[in-house]
Amino acid sequence: MDLKIVKNAVLGLVVGDILGVPVEFMSREELAEDPVTGIREYGTHSQPAGTWSDDSSMALCLLKSLSKGLDYQDIMSRFLRWAEEGYMTAHNEVFDMGFATREALVRFSEGTPPLKCGGTGTYDNGNGSLMRILPLALWLHDHINEKFPHNSSSYQIIHNVSALTHAHPISLISCGIYCSVANELICGRTSLKDIQNGITTAKDFYQSLPEFSRYLPKFERVDVYLLQSLPKEDISSGGFVIHTLEAALWCLSHSSDYRSCLLEAVNLGEDTDTTGAVAGGLAGLKYGWQEIPEEWLSSTAKLDDILELCRIFSASV
Repeated sequence: MDLKIVKNAVLGLVVGDILGVPVEFMSREELAEDPVTGIREYGTHSQPAGTWSDDSSMALCLLKSLSKGLDYQDIMSRFLRWAEEGYMTAHNEVFDMGFATREALVRFSEGTPPLKCGGTGTYDNGNGSLMRILPLALWLHDHINEKFPHNSSSYQIIHNVSALTHAHPISLISCGIYCSVANELICGRTSLKDIQNGITTAKDFYQSLPEFSRYLPKFERVDVYLLQSLPKEDISSGGFVIHTLEAALWCLSHSSDYRSCLLEAVNLGEDTDTTGAVAGGLAGLKYGWQEIPEEWLSSTAKLDDILELCRIFSASV
């Protein structure tokens, strides 16, 4: 795969995460008084400027694993190394981990098979699989083809990678829609019509399967034209996976470049690092990594290591 596309996605995600880390859990009202305009340091997690969180760590674990092929045991082993050893972290320490992810990794460490580790309850629909799924869209685009969102086997792989930590149908559908949208952008189709086509393609697949179609009414607002028409007040930015997906698409539809998209995302407040990562991956694909402000990119911790991971992945697919 073209290295530029890989860098667009990965750097877009990581920098979006970095922007959100210092203000995670701040309310929208607090950020309206003191909005994020660029890279900050310390803040919520007392981390230096350029620090990325669990979102990027898990995405990079997935990227590295997929460089060697699709192996669910290997992916989970890398996630566990992250949790226990600080593998694939900005400063060799873990400072943020979602509850559902933690529980899944405990199950894995106790011998549960990888695809049985993710929670299946209604309350297991945080955004912890959506935030890390983007490398899989790159892999599917290359290993199946650019029409992978029309292929049922693609969705099974997406669902399996989500289910490592988040196995409820709502999380699976969210990841499926996101990968389908990402594929449009990977193909260079970047208009709102194209993004909506990605959404519709995935929804049409889920509509054909009763075990998923009954959840589709919850995704009614996952429509880029509808989201574009909504004011910021109607957009939620907490940890619920559908809200994160909506927020990312809303930001993408209310911006004209990477910078404006990401500032919209993190200034929504609450789960700022994940909204930034999920929106940032799409914005990176749409606008290109060269459009990421130089100050933001140059502050990124272990940037050379991330670029090397991108190169290895690009050469392997």
